[in-house]
Order: sequence, then structure tokens, then C-alpha cells
Amino acid sequence: MNHQYYNVLGVMSGTSLDGIDIAHISLVYKDTWTFQMHQTTTIPYPDTWKRDLAQAVKLSKAEVEKLDQNYTQFLAEQINYFVQQHQITELLAICSHGHTVFHRPDLGYTLQIGNREELAKLTGYRVVCDFRTADVELGGQGAPLVPIGDQLLFADYDYCLNLGGFANVSHEHEGNRIAYDICPVNVVMNKLASRLGTEYDKGGAFAKAGTPHSPSIEQLNNLPYYQLPAPKSLGMEWVNEFVFPILETIDRPQDALATFIEHIADQIYEVLPVSSTVLVTGGGAYNRFLLERLQTKGLNQLVIPQSELVEFKEALIFGLLGVLRLRHANNCLSSVTGAQKDHSSGRVLVP
Repeated sequence: MNHQYYNVLGVMSGTSLDGIDIAHISLVYKDTWTFQMHQTTTIPYPDTWKRDLAQAVKLSKAEVEKLDQNYTQFLAEQINYFVQQHQITELLAICSHGHTVFHRPDLGYTLQIGNREELAKLTGYRVVCDFRTADVELGGQGAPLVPIGDQLLFADYDYCLNLGGFANVSHEHEGNRIAYDICPVNVVMNKLASRLGTEYDKGGAFAKAGTPHSPSIEQLNNLPYYQLPAPKSLGMEWVNEFVFPILETIDRPQDALATFIEHIADQIYEVLPVSSTVLVTGGGAYNRFLLERLQTKGLNQLVIPQSELVEFKEALIFGLLGVLRLRHANNCLSSVTGAQKDHSSGRVLVP
């Protein structure tokens, strides 16, 4: 493909179940990559979908197959509505991550639903999707995938920190991009907030009102994952097995939130030099109390960009990953995932 200008949609569903992020973006390549974000939206999941996706990890193979079919239909409907609503034309591709149900690279598999052939047929557009599978097959973690976007679009920052379902970070080290999941964030925080009758802890107000439980913080910080070298990545299976059993011993949700905020701050502080400039995106960038705790520890160069980039950076970068795939350019870095080699990952589906 010789195009230098690319008109695409980036589509992302995160493990925190906030909803489906869709971003209409233009990408231009002239020696370096630049981008422009046009229309963006987050489509919140209805309660039924939120419940079904939260329980998906426990389903049988046949049940997951049915869920995948239904989710692909639902995803196509949302994309079609977005395209029609904004009268988007001359779209090169829909670049979609899908929704992660299973992620066990240590066992050689990962599954994102919504990446079926039907998505191209139902939308009428070329689709680039299923970005993780090929990397896992090459012995990689299949995650994080965003760091190549950090490298190509946000190289002015020492570190790029995303505070989504999980905290992940990327940076340059000895000429290579290094990235990994640090710890869970919103997949835990949102579940704890639900015990207080809200979808999330706005601004970290509940956590700020709580009392951290020091023994639990110590237990969390001593989980073996944190001693592993990069590349490494996390999934809900790990959270359910190791994190929630510790937090469930704390009676008050506010105290559990305060405890987990301290754990997040501890783990981020462990990996970010205090002198570094850090671009912070993802829903956790709005948690003022978490940012306060990080600044208290000495991380004073945290840059929170405009809200559009905070909320849609991952959708933007999946748009870039799709374009790189169409250009047959590498979009998955072995220095990040631990795969056998850099490669161009993702399936291309046609209507």
C-alpha cells in the first residue's frame, strides 16, 4: 500500500468494561507519523452486556462461541451507527481490537471476541483485527500492543503511562522500546466502587475517605508477578486468583479502595524515575487522588493531555496498528512482547 494518508476508525473495548471506544482518525506519513482525531465516542455497555462480558471467563467453549457471535453483531451495530451519525465516507478500514475474554500467553493462548469474519460483512468495510494471536503464536505476550504507537506518535515523552483496566508503561531503553503491564487499576477499582452503588470512584473520592490497610498493601506488593522481568502482561484470571482474595478480607469498600490506590502508587513509583516526563492517559488519569499519591512520592512531571487523548489514545493507536498492518510494516515489537521477532500482526477481513 502506497497511501500516505489514511482515513480509519480505531475501535477498542477495555477490560474495565467502560464501553466501546470509537475514534475517527486521519493518519499521515511523511518521514514521521502525525495524526488528527475527528469524531470520538464511548458507547457504554448496557447492564446485560456488562454482566455477560464480566462472566465470560467462566463460560464453556460453546458458550464463548455464542457470545462471540452476538458480540460481533452488537459491535457492528455500534460502528454502523457511528459512521452514519457522523456521515463518514471514504473509510479505508475499521481497526478493531475486540474484547479480551481470555489472555494466558503463558499457556499459549489469547482470545478477543468481536473479531469474526462477519464484522466486515456487517459493516461493509475492510476490517483489521485480532492483533494479539500471532504474537502469542510467536512466543510473545501478545501485549501490550500500544507501545509502537507511543514510539511513533509520542516520542517526546520519557515514558507513556496508561491507566486503564491495567496500568501499562512504555519507554525507550538502549535503543529498544520496552513495555509491560505494571498492575491492575480500573478492573479492580470499578468492582470495589460497585459495592458503593457507583460504576467508578469519581476522582478517587471514596479512596481518599478510606483508610489503607497496611498488611494488605504488603501482601499485594509481594505478589510474585511484580518481581518478574519484562516482558510480562496481566489478565483477569490473575486478578481473580490473586488480588480479589486479599481485598475481600477488608470490610469497608472505602478502605479497600484506599488500600488498592496505595498499591497502584507503590507499583508505579517502583518503575518510573522521579525525574522523567510521563504522558498519562486512560480513565485513571481522572483519578485525582491517585495522581496526588504519585506526586507525593515524587513523580511531579505527570502530563495529562486534552481529554480526547486521555480517553481515546488506545483507539487512536489501534487505528495506527491497523494501518501498519495494511502497509505490511511491523506493528508488534519483540522487545515489548518477547516474541521471536518483530512482525506485522492482525488479520485483514474483507466484506
